[in-house]
Amino acid sequence: MIDNVQDSTNWLTCGACGNNGGTGPVAGYTFTPGMATPSESGRSTNFAISASVPFTNAYWYRQEPVITSQINSLTYQFDLFIPAGMETAPQAIEFECQQTLNGWVYNFAWQAQYHGGIVWRTFDYGLQQWTTANVAFTPFTPGTWHQIVAEYHNDTTTHTVFQDALTVDGVRTVVGITHNAFFSGAANNQFTNAFQLDSNSTATPYNVYVDKMRITYQ
Repeated sequence: MIDNVQDSTNWLTCGACGNNGGTGPVAGYTFTPGMATPSESGRSTNFAISASVPFTNAYWYRQEPVITSQINSLTYQFDLFIPAGMETAPQAIEFECQQTLNGWVYNFAWQAQYHGGIVWRTFDYGLQQWTTANVAFTPFTPGTWHQIVAEYHNDTTTHTVFQDALTVDGVRTVVGITHNAFFSGAANNQFTNAFQLDSNSTATPYNVYVDKMRITYQ
């Protein structure tokens, strides 16, 4: 288990890597760990985006200890707080874990899409496209904490990614979505987790707070 993942200065970014094809304009963004308020643990992290171009994004990720075997159970969870007045500003909020093992990329990603259809979606890394999931999305109420728990696993023999379940504020939905892993040929094994904010059609700036972020796997 990796606990309090949000409380780190080791969040990295890769410019426009969250954009389609990893190209295009780069949004302004900041992250500030160690926030005492609003917080549940006493040390939340504030993620903020201030874009000048619509539909750009801010993508943060962390390099975690490498997992060198099949993941039979993976849980990525965190609590999310959106300040009052910013509840309609996101185009989408995204989060993911990703394992690269023996050249294969196993991507476990979710997107809460606010505009263009208010839905939860999962990412098909091989096809490079988001697909609608059978999980209802209600935009997060501002000024309060919301808990998100995503469950996954993979099969390294068939090279398959399994989105098992998503829990939002205690309501667990079994998903049962599968995607094919993508063979990149990458020489180095990796395990990462990420968090992303997407700007809307008017590039409205906004920020969110994340607390109690935890990764559990076996």
